[in-house]
Amino acid sequence: MAVCDVVNISAEKVAEVEVNDEMFGVEVNPGVLHEVVCMQRANRRAGNASTKTRGELRGGGAKPWRQKGTGRARAGTKNSPVWRGGGTTFGPRPRDYSYKLPKKVKRLALRMALSARLGEGNLVIVDKFNMEAPKTQEFVGVMKKFDFSNCLVVTETDNPNVQLSARNAVGYKVLPVAGLNVYDILKYPKLMLMQSSLEQLEARLMV
Repeated sequence: MAVCDVVNISAEKVAEVEVNDEMFGVEVNPGVLHEVVCMQRANRRAGNASTKTRGELRGGGAKPWRQKGTGRARAGTKNSPVWRGGGTTFGPRPRDYSYKLPKKVKRLALRMALSARLGEGNLVIVDKFNMEAPKTQEFVGVMKKFDFSNCLVVTETDNPNVQLSARNAVGYKVLPVAGLNVYDILKYPKLMLMQSSLEQLEARLMV
């Protein structure tokens, strides 16, 4: 097992911890990461583009003119797709872009993303990160001590004070272990893990 330093929020080393090689020592396969990121982005697509057919438009119940005798073409409704302002034929409808990948693939990709950050030296393990009240300035001050301008912070559980503190700070995001995903790990070049979250992370990924 690899040994990593554990630091406090002042960026001072306070201990060491062994991390599981099956979680942080996996060979990175860009193809697997690409598949999972594409899946996550597709699942977030709204797919709200929509047009109305002739049957969904308001009005159009009365026949514009009589069938014969006017010299004009037959017309049964002003909502005809042929007319200006009429319905759309084969237009876009709300659709679901989401799809699924096997759980094993998603867990493997998450382990690869963690391994990549550790291998790059961009992963930091912090003993604890508690805030008595939401203070954006205080949160940014902690990040400056690590020289992090763009960082993903992973806590053991929901931490409202830290999450609210990071909400208005550009370049930072706070997630609980349950919400950790490949897309966010790769989006933020720096990764900060709470020491208490390692056990939950191992329980989630080593199933």
